Amino acid sequence: MPQVKSNNLTIEYEDIGPKDGPVLLLIMGLAAQMTFWPDAMLKAFTDAGFRVVRFDNRDIGLTSKLHGKRAPNPIAQAAATFIGLGGSMAPYKLHDMVEDTVGLMDALKIKRAHIVGVSMGGMIGQLMTALHPNRVASLTSIMSGTLNPRLPGPSRKVTVPLFLSRPKGKSRDALIDRTMELFSLIRTEGDDSGEFRAKIEQGFDRSYYPSGVRRQLAAIIATGDLRPHIRKITAPTLIIHGSKDPLAPLEAGKDSARNIPNARLEIIEGMAHDLPKKFLPRLSALIVDHARAAEKTAAKRAA
Repeated sequence: MPQVKSNNLTIEYEDIGPKDGPVLLLIMGLAAQMTFWPDAMLKAFTDAGFRVVRFDNRDIGLTSKLHGKRAPNPIAQAAATFIGLGGSMAPYKLHDMVEDTVGLMDALKIKRAHIVGVSMGGMIGQLMTALHPNRVASLTSIMSGTLNPRLPGPSRKVTVPLFLSRPKGKSRDALIDRTMELFSLIRTEGDDSGEFRAKIEQGFDRSYYPSGVRRQLAAIIATGDLRPHIRKITAPTLIIHGSKDPLAPLEAGKDSARNIPNARLEIIEGMAHDLPKKFLPRLSALIVDHARAAEKTAAKRAA
């Protein structure tokens, strides 16, 4: 896949679909490479006439890694953040990842895009839409939130294994088994585990880099409450959230919808913290319809 320079990094990306179509720019979440976007969803977007751009965030996949930049212990950083001292502990913030994304658009000569972000990618998308309103045609934020410190977070049953446990072995199979165990804590029940394992294996062989995941987590913690920013959003916004999300509880999505002017909230009953196969047709249709409506509204204003 091709690469471009952006914000002093080398960004790995993919650009598919009709080159003259409106752009859907896809931003993945914490610890997830761009290959985590389901193929069926990508096909739905390109079949609908969209030019689709996806990429690896910094510190993941085949994009530049910030080797040598140490991430703090997440518990220590969270405690320091509570008293206003955690921001300086992280090598970077989500603001930097926003600039990575805008730089990618600059390199590809994309003036405006429909932003679709998942989890951490939804946070980056919300922040980008607030800080760079002229670059965003619409926003879709999926299973994300505002980092509002007053909201209930995930239970320790989820956070301790995800962020504090260590693998029992270092072999490829042991590390993949552990990844499957961790994702089982947040995935939608009943989805195809064999197909998902193949995706995990593909990602492992493409790039295994846990240090980057710790730095991305530190960026989330360091960025803090997004509400002062997202209240300024003017782009058409769709919030999609699963009713059974154990990592970003439903209240997180509701908080985005409350704080972004005129945002629409769609709750997917039974969906957890993933993009499950059985919900892909509905998710894809929601995103396509939202982006198309934004295109029509913009065309009417320009006429």
